[in-house]
Amino acid sequence: MGVLISSSVLNADLANLEQELRRFENAGADMIHIDVMDGVFTESITFGDYVVRSMRPHTDLPFDTHLMVKDPAKLIPLFARAGSDIITIHEESSCDIAACLKKIRQLGKKAGISVNPETDVARIFPYLPLCDMVLIMSVKPGAGGQAFMNESTDKIKAVREEADRLGLDMHISVDGGINDETARLIFEAGANVAVVGTYLLNSDDYVGAMLSIRVAGR
Repeated sequence: MGVLISSSVLNADLANLEQELRRFENAGADMIHIDVMDGVFTESITFGDYVVRSMRPHTDLPFDTHLMVKDPAKLIPLFARAGSDIITIHEESSCDIAACLKKIRQLGKKAGISVNPETDVARIFPYLPLCDMVLIMSVKPGAGGQAFMNESTDKIKAVREEADRLGLDMHISVDGGINDETARLIFEAGANVAVVGTYLLNSDDYVGAMLSIRVAGR
């Protein structure tokens, strides 16, 4: 399972999203990471399904949609119709987790589950057979530019070990504070997807920044 880069649009130039998407794609991104925040689960409010729908014609890259919302159940069909390819919900959300994961798959999308830094990662183990991806939050959800929490590597190792024990060939993605140095830590721990935002956007060379992440996974 090779290393994948999911480029986050959270701190992108929202007035020029079409251009940003093309820059990500031309630099070699594998996916586009879209953080959906409702102002309840997190303090911030970000993208709705209409924004995702407007982005969809401008790239063929998979949309990796992360629902940081209190109740994802009613939003899952909206984002599926809008063009999301992977839909990730939080273990901490107020919904029937198993039912939501099954619904995502029933809609023909890949299902993911995410855990916040303070959550015991073992809480998601019963749901792993319903998932295509696990997203480990290595920062407190809600804002870009935060520092990577080193203890996240223990969660990555635990998920990879449990997935291997169950015979599941699943993606493990990590979101928060990813750069060329922390990417090496997450890949060594067993992750294979890096959500990259601030590190990329602060670079004058998107191609070089993405290459540095890939090199960290070798």
